[in-house]
This record gives sequence, C-alpha cells and structure tokens, in this order.
Amino acid sequence: MNTDRLSPAEFTAAAKRPLRFVLDNIRSGLNTGSVFRTADAFLLDGLDLCGITVQPPHRDVLKTALGASAHVHWRHFDSTLAAIESLRADGWKIAVLEQADQTVSLEDWNPHAQTQERWAVILGNEVRGCSAEVIASADVVLEIPQRGVKQSMNVSVCAGIVAWQALI
Repeated sequence: MNTDRLSPAEFTAAAKRPLRFVLDNIRSGLNTGSVFRTADAFLLDGLDLCGITVQPPHRDVLKTALGASAHVHWRHFDSTLAAIESLRADGWKIAVLEQADQTVSLEDWNPHAQTQERWAVILGNEVRGCSAEVIASADVVLEIPQRGVKQSMNVSVCAGIVAWQALI
C-alpha cells in the first residue's frame, strides 16, 4: 500500500508541478473527469475548462473524477483563446497537442530541462481537435507518435501520456 498519498487538504496545500491542462471544448464529461484524475495523480497546477467543456458538478465529470474535481484547482473560460491570453499574462508557455504541420514529437519534448518554465498543454475537442487559431497561438505543437492503423487516441489517455513525459 502506498503511504505517500495526500489527503484532499494536503493536496490543496502542496506545491504543484509546473504543468496544467487546457481542455478545448471537450464534449465528454467522462473525459473531463478522467483528466481531473490525471491532474490529481501528477499533482498538477490545475485545469482550464474552455467553451463547451463540461464543468463540475456534472454527473459524468463526478463519475470518472472520483472526487478529484473537489480539490484539483480549475477555472472556466468562455474560449480557449481567452484562457491562453490569461495564461500568457501569468507567464505560462503554451503547448498544443495536435496532429499538424511542423509538430515536435512528444518523445523529443523535454520541458523539465527548463526548470523555471511552466507549461499549459491544450487538449482539443474529441472530433475537431484544436482550431487553427489555437494552434497558431502555441509556443510548440506536440504530437504523440502513433504506429498503428488508427491515428488518434482518447483525449484522457493523451493527458496521462503528456503528464508522464513532461514530469519524469
């Protein structure tokens, strides 16, 4: 049994890792709840829920967050571009996870080498991904290499992969 687990109060008081996720019009509350769980597991700075992204206490979020939405810091923005503007004003670097021209393979992204940088990673809509405007606003566009037939993965799975790569 892992005895290093924090209570919700200890989580709230703990220093957070310099990574947060921006959910860009995520349709599924189940996916949103799963990203809350990932943010909890990695002690992330928090989440920005943008546009139509379902917010707690929606039942689908609560179902998969399993309580994480009660202590992981989150805020809502009407648009992802508004979230990006706010993050930049606070000194965050912006990464978009998307399949686009001139991407950086997630395998080659090493944000923890720059210990003073804080990164916000935008995860796009399950069907449409991120808009051209959101992609253009990024400091880097990341892509997870995929070697199978399908060329996409579930957004909540991507959150876990990105958090692991960014923080190991």
